[in-house]
Amino acid sequence: MLGLDVSSSSVKLVELGKDASGNLVLERCAIEPLERGWITDGNIEKFDEVAEAVRRLVKKSGTKTKNVAMALPPSAVITKKIILAGGMSDQELEAQVETEANQYIPFPLDEVSLDFCVIGPSASSAGDIEVLIAASRREKVQDIQGLAEAAGLKPVIVDIESYASRLATGRLIESLPNKGAGAIVALFEVGALTTSMQVIRDDEVLYDRDQAFGGAQLTQLIVRQYGFSLEEAESKKRSGELPDDYETTVLQPFVESMVQEIGRALQFFFTSTPYNKVDYVMLAGGSAALPGLTAAVTQHTSFACSLVNPFDGMEIGSNVRLKKMTRESPSYLTSCGLALRRFIQ
Repeated sequence: MLGLDVSSSSVKLVELGKDASGNLVLERCAIEPLERGWITDGNIEKFDEVAEAVRRLVKKSGTKTKNVAMALPPSAVITKKIILAGGMSDQELEAQVETEANQYIPFPLDEVSLDFCVIGPSASSAGDIEVLIAASRREKVQDIQGLAEAAGLKPVIVDIESYASRLATGRLIESLPNKGAGAIVALFEVGALTTSMQVIRDDEVLYDRDQAFGGAQLTQLIVRQYGFSLEEAESKKRSGELPDDYETTVLQPFVESMVQEIGRALQFFFTSTPYNKVDYVMLAGGSAALPGLTAAVTQHTSFACSLVNPFDGMEIGSNVRLKKMTRESPSYLTSCGLALRRFIQ
């Protein structure tokens, strides 16, 4: 199964398999940039253009796989944990979830795509179960499914972006000392316009927050400093073809401001929860790989900071260009998590 991540700045594709020994194999990965304004705040404004970009991406990747997992941004999905009586049949459970969902969803149920999963026995009331319900406007789900279908793909799973990135991060946390048990991990995903933070311990989200700060601000600084068009600046930022003074005049001040934002977000976490430290900071997203960023975050926060490579510990297939993949790997966290859904239900 493919994992296809559609963000405001690009679409990313990951295909995973397993070898004869059961090891995960990265078969393919590819990125196709999107123009600014095609997707805004999670809404697909230019459907035909984005669909064409997905087609180019599928062709570029060389995949023959059709089944695909996709995701909606958390802002497009309402989630709620509820407690229900144990021992119900599937039909009774479904009916009960629909009844309960009416209390939490501010739209008529016939305009909503609704799903649920049983988390397990309730910790607070014996004999009951804890159930997670998720609901989104049907048009949002249809939009993202339509993108896949326009590229000849078959959407079989629609997940939530933050859940997919946690799934991929969970693999990496397991490789920490003591399999990451009890470790508090602050995951920052630096997007084009937004940086999202999730603090995770033992698969539980302790805190999450979005900040209006991202890689697009670096592009704007390049435009202001050198007079390039937005498209030129974005292209030169990706290729590294920038003037000699770029690092000192533009990049270093931007890295410093990103470090300040990450430090501020951690302070918000400490002041609004009982916690006063994290064990690890992990950075993902297109701008996470900026030179000097992880070292600067460690220095500023005193917490160990690392760059996420969601393919760590995987075998790398012959179709993957290793150097390019290594450079772009922090961008693939969500799409990798989506591709993992084939193996982890």
